[in-house]
Amino acid sequence: MCGAKVLRLYSVRDFAFSYTVESAQPLTFYSDYEVRSGAISFPYKDSMVSLKYKSSDSKGVFYLVGGAGGSGFGSKELSKLFRLEDNMDNIYGKISTDAFMKSSVEKYRGMRLTHNDPWITTLVFIISQFNNIKRIRRIVKTLMEKYGDAIYDGDKVVGKAFPRMETLSRLSVKELMACGAGFRADYIREASRYCSENLDLYRLGSKDYDTIKSELMQVRGVGDKVADCIALMGYGKLEAFPIDTWVKRVVERVYFKGKKKSIKEIHTFAEDRWGGLAGYAQQYLYWHGMHSL
Repeated sequence: MCGAKVLRLYSVRDFAFSYTVESAQPLTFYSDYEVRSGAISFPYKDSMVSLKYKSSDSKGVFYLVGGAGGSGFGSKELSKLFRLEDNMDNIYGKISTDAFMKSSVEKYRGMRLTHNDPWITTLVFIISQFNNIKRIRRIVKTLMEKYGDAIYDGDKVVGKAFPRMETLSRLSVKELMACGAGFRADYIREASRYCSENLDLYRLGSKDYDTIKSELMQVRGVGDKVADCIALMGYGKLEAFPIDTWVKRVVERVYFKGKKKSIKEIHTFAEDRWGGLAGYAQQYLYWHGMHSL
């Protein structure tokens, strides 16, 4: 990028770049990243941001290596996005309630939750339903390429922004299906319309968790699991505990000897066991379960 410079942004302990960016969070689906080199780039408002993370034995350092558009992405925005102020020692102490969770923390130590733009979070998790990471990423990147605003560095297009809800609301189901959305095309269109006309996602963040979840579930295509994903990763409500088929299976197998439990029963279990950090527990349960059970 023209005029790019390397700027040290943040030094942090207990951060694992690969686990954080690959663990099925919004960044997984709309950013470009290279795990080995610790490089990641993504649109931020009207700019493209390129970061580099270099780790050492005791801590790692984030560097801003390029940006275009002048939207002012800096240490504050980085800290919020990757939740770098979270006290991971305290979090690990509270969620390590049993052998499985202790093993999860040991294996994936440094995996952080991310705190993302509410609209980005809403769209990617609507797309995530009955889907896999590779396909979700392909759909999101296609929507960005086709319908995201161009981002310029001088006269040169250097990227595409995440598509606006107003833009997607004007598309037909056929146009959205052409992006690979399948049955989710109608959900995408209706959610885009509802959020642009009836629900201010950016004012919702001041509400409590229960209100946020209730409001989100008025959006067509947003059920219990998706609403919790948005509350957790779009609004930073750490008490949210998203339950998909896989998480349900892991909880039943690990904590109930394989006995089937309802979604309500699992929510109650998670609240009683992990309380206000249930969201962090869920992320470690999900990722460890995906790779060990």
